[in-house]
Amino acid sequence: MELQQGGNTGVGSGALTISVELGVPSGSEADVSAYLLADNGKVRGDHDMVFYNQKEGGGGAVRLSQQGPGGTTFDVDPSRLPADIAKIVFCATLDKGTFGGVSNARIIVRGGGADVASYAPQLAGASEAAMTFGELYKRNNEWKFRAVGQGFNGGLGPLARSYGVVVDEPAAPPPPPPASPVNLGKVTLDKPNQSVSLEKRGGSFGEIVINLNWTRGKKGFFGGGGIDLDLGCLLELANGQKGVVQALGNVFGDYYGPPYMQLDGDDRTGDVSKGETLRINGAQWNEIRRLAIFANIYEGAPNWSSTDGVVTVTMPDQPPIEVRMTEGRNDKRLCGVVLIENDRGALKATRIVRYYRDQSELDRDYNWGLRWVAGSKD
Repeated sequence: MELQQGGNTGVGSGALTISVELGVPSGSEADVSAYLLADNGKVRGDHDMVFYNQKEGGGGAVRLSQQGPGGTTFDVDPSRLPADIAKIVFCATLDKGTFGGVSNARIIVRGGGADVASYAPQLAGASEAAMTFGELYKRNNEWKFRAVGQGFNGGLGPLARSYGVVVDEPAAPPPPPPASPVNLGKVTLDKPNQSVSLEKRGGSFGEIVINLNWTRGKKGFFGGGGIDLDLGCLLELANGQKGVVQALGNVFGDYYGPPYMQLDGDDRTGDVSKGETLRINGAQWNEIRRLAIFANIYEGAPNWSSTDGVVTVTMPDQPPIEVRMTEGRNDKRLCGVVLIENDRGALKATRIVRYYRDQSELDRDYNWGLRWVAGSKD
């Protein structure tokens, strides 16, 4: 039976094989894993993750039996599963690239020598590096299979942690620092890839304000006129719509309608004490998937160390988040400052502070996929 996303079917009570097939691009590798979950959606312990480095789980009821360049196969005997296991999810992660570059992806359930169910997720344009393909779950003492096809931002480590697994990251590259604890004071993201997550307090976050400010100087300090340090962002909505909000091209956005964010004006010299501000409609947070906040030197010689630029994210009843541009590449005119993501309803901010020639390079680094043309401000 060929299933569509969200479809399900019974799989009987006998032994099964679950195969995840992937056509991975050259230069990338895939890891396929299975997670044995209790009723709370979490593993009971690290022993409930079955993958290349731990090939059995559930007392041998789930076993990774075959692994190769084209796919991975698990043997599952539902009758041997511990009684407190309610679900098994089958996931794949890529070490490079996203699932938008994967071909011929499919999960196949076989039992009794025949195909019971299969599902081929639609991956065109997928921007995630991890994906849940499908799940076996118990309903009224019957085991069923559901086609999921849900993408996940992050690799194997973040995916495993989302199911409650404690994962030792490889020595190279080093894992990102843990999320900063939320307290009543300011949260400063000053380490590479450092992140913090904020949960909603009440029905929404309220108005989310992102402000860019920088040191005022005398005219001519940056080689002629005053420097024009612009605030902008790449954006992706939950419905897949992507775009940019920036002064360049006068794309200031819309606070009350899509994309639910608006840039307040354009401070071309830094003389305005409040700098530049992007306001996000927190009441529509569920409509927003992610933002990549950037600062761009539109006019004036690039001299990042002298700008002392800082981006601050504030919202009601939450600690402010501060990211400073403490280092600089003076041959690069754009700084990717902070990535803001909707992480299952929470607001997750991750420090970028990386320098680029222009917006298109930031786009490529984070797999946005926009088409860029030359623009100007009136």
